[in-house]
Amino acid sequence: MKSYPKIIDRILEIIRQHKTFCIIGHVRPDGDCVGSQLGLALALQGAGKKVTCWNEDSVPAKYRFLDPHGLFQKPKPGKKFDCVIATDCANFERLGRAGMLSLDRKILINIDHHESNPHYGDVNWVSAREPSCGELVFRLLKVARWPITKPIADCLFAAVSTDTGSFQYPTTRPGTFHTGAELVTRGADLATICNEVYESYSLSRARLLKHVYTKFRLTANDRIAYLWLKKKDFARTGAESNDTEGLIDHIRAIEPVVVACVFEELEPGLTRISLRSKSPDVNVNEIAAQFGGGGHQAAAGARIPGSPLSTQRKVITAIKRALNGAK
Repeated sequence: MKSYPKIIDRILEIIRQHKTFCIIGHVRPDGDCVGSQLGLALALQGAGKKVTCWNEDSVPAKYRFLDPHGLFQKPKPGKKFDCVIATDCANFERLGRAGMLSLDRKILINIDHHESNPHYGDVNWVSAREPSCGELVFRLLKVARWPITKPIADCLFAAVSTDTGSFQYPTTRPGTFHTGAELVTRGADLATICNEVYESYSLSRARLLKHVYTKFRLTANDRIAYLWLKKKDFARTGAESNDTEGLIDHIRAIEPVVVACVFEELEPGLTRISLRSKSPDVNVNEIAAQFGGGGHQAAAGARIPGSPLSTQRKVITAIKRALNGAK
């Protein structure tokens, strides 16, 4: 096998030494989080380990087909593990209850691809050049020579596909296509994955999409598109918070737009922002960092306390500043 990061050897050595594992991921799990958690959990089970898979939030409906046996569970107090592995999580806080309730452990391994990751684990494999965490898990499994079964291939293909925008985002590298091809060769069911993930929207999400197209706003000579999702919008459409995944791409795709932003009211006085950039000269990770958040150059987010109007003003001002500073 071609050369690989030596940290993989260290991780595999730790795995060999321990028996009980908990695989944890970030709140509001997306496809990369769900696929990476499940793919790794299934591989560890195949290697004879006792594995628990925790996430504070439920698996979004479109990814539930990846977990037919209900591996995903809500975190429970009073549990003890030899080793906890966090996948696809940019910082410890984003693990939510899964992080706080898995503190009774011998070691924490952090496997991630966010450039803003502060290396919060005891052992850290953070590779920001990888467009998805699914690719890191795939490399780990290959070096370990663990069987990549059809269910594992489904999970990892879904992870890679969703975090690269179906292999369309500029972060996608030649190696990403090789990974995708190898996962299909090993049994990933392309038709089922594409149908479940991309072509099975709930009616409530369709109503939310109508809201997106009627309520988005443009500013800064149409280079910024932004949108508010308030509690009342969810109540009116019957949508849930996890129905929002990917909505931002609809306003990002408008031709003159360089940066898209979605403001989501989490509770009175607390707003979640999602940011997307289409320009290599505008790093939304740096914008999010100004508000205590982070992510990637082209996709980032933060949670901001304060009134909606003040939050909007501060964020739009920061985006404008970044646009004006770009080449």
